[in-house]
Amino acid sequence: MKPLTLHLVIHGRVQGVFFRESMRQQADSLGVKGWARNRADGTVEAIIQGSADSVDTLLEWARRGPPLAKVTHIDQGTGSGEWLTFDILPSSH
Repeated sequence: MKPLTLHLVIHGRVQGVFFRESMRQQADSLGVKGWARNRADGTVEAIIQGSADSVDTLLEWARRGPPLAKVTHIDQGTGSGEWLTFDILPSSH
């Protein structure tokens, strides 16, 4: 079965609160692949890829984030590509 791939832009207080590292840990525990990075506009961008159940679980987690985060909303679309791990990428400018 082809994995589900989503592109996310997460808005709110999501930088400087260990969002990306916490997301990587959650992804690893769920077997989700992809990446996350900070963007210059203060959001976190991510690609998440895996089984529908695992991707849905990570998406639910992303709506809350780690304890210090305050997620206001998530822009969600279809993603593309193929990953072997979940990585934290350098910030985009």
